[in-house]
Amino acid sequence: MGKIKTIEYFRVLPRWLFVKITDEHGNYGWGEATLEGHSQAVEGCLDAMTQRFVGYEADNIELLWQTAHRHSFYRGGPVLMSALAGVDIALWDLLSRRLKLPLHILLGGAVRHKIKVYSWIGGDRPRDVEAAAKERYAQGFRAVKMNATEDVDWLDSPSALETSVERCRIVKALGMDVGLDFHGRLHKPMAKQLARALEPHRPLFIEEPLLSEHSEGIKQLSGLTTIPIALGERLYSRWDVKRFLHDTSIDVLQPDISHCGGISEIRRIASMAEAYDVAIAPHCPLGPIALAACVQIAMCTPNFTIQEMGLTIHYNTELGEFDITNYIKDKRVWDVREGYVEGLNGVGLGIEVDEEEVRKVARTANAWTPKGFVGPDGSIREW
Repeated sequence: MGKIKTIEYFRVLPRWLFVKITDEHGNYGWGEATLEGHSQAVEGCLDAMTQRFVGYEADNIELLWQTAHRHSFYRGGPVLMSALAGVDIALWDLLSRRLKLPLHILLGGAVRHKIKVYSWIGGDRPRDVEAAAKERYAQGFRAVKMNATEDVDWLDSPSALETSVERCRIVKALGMDVGLDFHGRLHKPMAKQLARALEPHRPLFIEEPLLSEHSEGIKQLSGLTTIPIALGERLYSRWDVKRFLHDTSIDVLQPDISHCGGISEIRRIASMAEAYDVAIAPHCPLGPIALAACVQIAMCTPNFTIQEMGLTIHYNTELGEFDITNYIKDKRVWDVREGYVEGLNGVGLGIEVDEEEVRKVARTANAWTPKGFVGPDGSIREW
């Protein structure tokens, strides 16, 4: 046992926010509180949590989680839950490091030894997907994801959807599975048409076919297609998730471990989903700490199915040299072979953070700014 001595956070390129917690005996753990485009807001929450939780017993993770969530009165939401996620992940890392065990052992042990993964192709305005998919195949991936469309109006010409179907067909012809991320860009009139058009090509899933706040529309869409429906990155707790499980409108749940309260909450979400025969495929186009935490969850979660990896995702490459192989000492942990990465069996999260690189980059890193689309008439479109 040891009391929390310090909670530090580090804004690093390309768009990540890391958290380090150290106890009074010098034990430490790393977490990730990345909320893309809202780092300053999360940093403010972490300042408040530092004032509140320095002096708490570091091993009492659930007590701290419940205190942060329930005593805040205004609970939930992306900012508060991302800050809490960074702290929660760091505390689990600290505890399992202190016990000299891999984190998944503390959660019941492994149910698998390697993790199925996919990565991104195509960018925000997807093009040249054949060459990009071949490159991913050479890297070891057997599944990819791409944005289904560029920006689309509430009701647009059906021709706006034709390239989506063709890109899906091209990637499938290479022998790869492909998920289509609607990204909440489409509204119901267009989403229904695109789901129907894609169905003969059998994508792995369609993601966020509508924004998560349109639960009734997602329920309607689920009755119109046989393609598995996935969502979850914009759901921040088990209470956000339960309506989709109760109305049986989704097939794959994609909580983001850095947005939904960390390891403690994603475990509860996964257990809820299992009871409804819903698979877990955590969202993670983020940094190496979040990905390591996801791998620990994947190793001990029966209904886990596939893990997103942000390796050379466009958000990283647009800002230069920084990728998930940065900030860690052993870059080989993210080697992909025949569609899988090996499970992480080192102590804690199973990675060693390069603290020197983290601190160096954090001295000058600017916050990442969210993107957006504007239609030809000047109106705002979903990004």
